[in-house]
Amino acid sequence: MLRQLVIRDVVLIDRLELEFGTGLGVLTGETGAGKSILLDALGLALGARADSGLVRSGQEGAAVSAAFDLSADHPGLTVLDEAGVEAEPGEPLLLRRQVKADGGSRAFAAGAPVPAAVLREVGATLVEIHGQHDDRGLLNPKGHRDLLDAFARIDVRPVSDAWSRWQAVEEDLAQARASAQEAERDRDYLTHAADEIAKLAPDPGEETSLAEQRAAMQAGARAGEALQGLDELLGGSDGALALLRAAARKIERGAADHPLLAEALAGLDRAVIETAEAEERIGRAADEMSFDPQRLELVESRLFDIRALARKHRVEADALAALGADMQARLALIEAGGERIARLERSLAQARQDYEAAAAGLTQTRSDAAVRLDAAVNDELAPLKLESASFRTSLSPAAAGPSGSDRVEFTVSTNPGAPFGALTKIASGGELSRFILALKVALAEAGSASTMIFDEIDRGVGGAVASAIGERLARLAQQSQLLVVTHSPQVAARAQHHYRIEKSHGEAGTRTTVRKLSPEERREEIARMLSGADVTDEARAQAARLLAA
Repeated sequence: MLRQLVIRDVVLIDRLELEFGTGLGVLTGETGAGKSILLDALGLALGARADSGLVRSGQEGAAVSAAFDLSADHPGLTVLDEAGVEAEPGEPLLLRRQVKADGGSRAFAAGAPVPAAVLREVGATLVEIHGQHDDRGLLNPKGHRDLLDAFARIDVRPVSDAWSRWQAVEEDLAQARASAQEAERDRDYLTHAADEIAKLAPDPGEETSLAEQRAAMQAGARAGEALQGLDELLGGSDGALALLRAAARKIERGAADHPLLAEALAGLDRAVIETAEAEERIGRAADEMSFDPQRLELVESRLFDIRALARKHRVEADALAALGADMQARLALIEAGGERIARLERSLAQARQDYEAAAAGLTQTRSDAAVRLDAAVNDELAPLKLESASFRTSLSPAAAGPSGSDRVEFTVSTNPGAPFGALTKIASGGELSRFILALKVALAEAGSASTMIFDEIDRGVGGAVASAIGERLARLAQQSQLLVVTHSPQVAARAQHHYRIEKSHGEAGTRTTVRKLSPEERREEIARMLSGADVTDEARAQAARLLAA
């Protein structure tokens, strides 16, 4: 609820600080005293358009602050949280607006600077202002469906969940179709490329192994060329081994007679032995380095094929096997895509059917609730001097969505047999305010902003109608804080809090002030409202009776 309003230098108000309480509060005063200034100032704090014309003459700027007591789960706090503003838990929420005479303005919420749009969004959750020129709240058809649902305590989550499932399946189907269409364009390429890789069947690491085998065979070929003729040089009939043996035989005859020859013979024997060993090792090496030229050709051919295929697909040779597997998988998806699409199409049909069934049930529930709401509102019209009028909640088909497929609009007919139409188009100014009051009373349990303001809802009526308006405002004030700008003593007498707006003229110029009235001052003010400028004893007595009622 609105707890405090502080105004500085707004039009005729230089400095004003007002404290508000729960229940019904009324603002009264002479015509032209400045009631509209007070509402304009509050509007500034709630994010209304900043008009430099509101700045008091001769001042550089104006400022308005409004403090609200809120519950921990109030939607206004959610708006602030989404805007990145942290409100102090348990503390009043302060909305503040500054307007400069040159047209600039600044907005603050919970002490933090915010865009005026955020202030306006928060303000919409805090205060409803209803007047003869009001084009928001109950007069905006965009909110009528939510109001009807709140009135009937309708839970739209089953429909919302069915809608979400329908949309999710529809999105999956669209993606599946797009993927299938894209994949179909690649079918021929994938088939050819996958077959090509499958035919070659490269293994991870095979390219490295083949390269190593090729290098080894090439090295063996070079070594083999170097060994050619060594067998003849070492072991042939004229080879080194035969010559060494022949030399040994010649020396052998004189070795026994001369020590040096004996030593030479021993050296030749060792040379024969080592040369024979070398011949044997060379033979073994030649055997080990021997290779099949056809094998080298096969190894080279496969190595080059693998490398060429890797270059073609711009991957490493070791990635060819994985690439082939991926292509086969994509081909399998293409084949399975049709089946998946068929399954999704069946799921989509079922999801849509489920949604339509849930939405149809919601439509029926709303239709039943509309009958009850119409009865509740129509019961309020006759006491408000709208006995010839009729209220009707109109339901019509709308585009499907998470809240169903219904368009809801509150319509009225002001005379028997007259066509029904939108409130703003059918009702006159005075009628409009009373229609709003009847609606608010009927929707009292449906939830609304914590503070409601009615601006001259009783204009043009009096007597029993004014009493009926006062009685309904008092009833409505049991659910929310109400502030009413009124000229009706019957309405004023119903209030728990009474504020008088006064205009004074002095050397400093014209000033508007507001003060809360004591019980005695209330009686005098209501008497003034009954009799005019000259307050009579009879008016005072009548005021006392109204206050005691």
